[in-house]
Amino acid sequence: MPTKTIPILETKRLVLRGPEPEDYPNFKATFASYRSHFMGGPLNAYETWMLYAAEIGHWNIRGYGMWMIHDKETDETLGMAGGWFPAKWPEREIAWIIWPDKAGHGYALEATHAVRRYFYNELGWDGAVSYIDPKNLDSIRLAERLGAVKDKSAPSVDGHDVVYRHPAPDALASSQIGDAIE
Repeated sequence: MPTKTIPILETKRLVLRGPEPEDYPNFKATFASYRSHFMGGPLNAYETWMLYAAEIGHWNIRGYGMWMIHDKETDETLGMAGGWFPAKWPEREIAWIIWPDKAGHGYALEATHAVRRYFYNELGWDGAVSYIDPKNLDSIRLAERLGAVKDKSAPSVDGHDVVYRHPAPDALASSQIGDAIE
């Protein structure tokens, strides 16, 4: 039974809701795959379980976290998008991951735009960053499509990532980025 009510977000094609036990197999498969290389993986079964538990616990500790991305028509789980701010991280992050066999359909862009809008409009965030492995060209392209720019002066998590700074709410509202994504 969840101890924190996680809001449900909807986009044109997607429903974003909190992680549930039935979502774990896809999460586990992804973090055992090549795609997790950019996020500290591949992970063994114990490490994957601990990370999934942390994803759920993050909602209770911070009041926000990662949503599971579901196809609105089929309810199939496609990946995750949301906020992440573990202890000792320099700033709040907007993060995403799409299951390897679901990539290339714009799900991450659509979902991440929705969660950023939620953080800005509902939680009052004044900005956010995304910490990205410099070899993860797909995520760098996505960050740039979201209007984020590389911030060379921002502290990184571990010195091996690059920081992409998302536009502040005012800058985003006065740009074409949001309209173009919608």
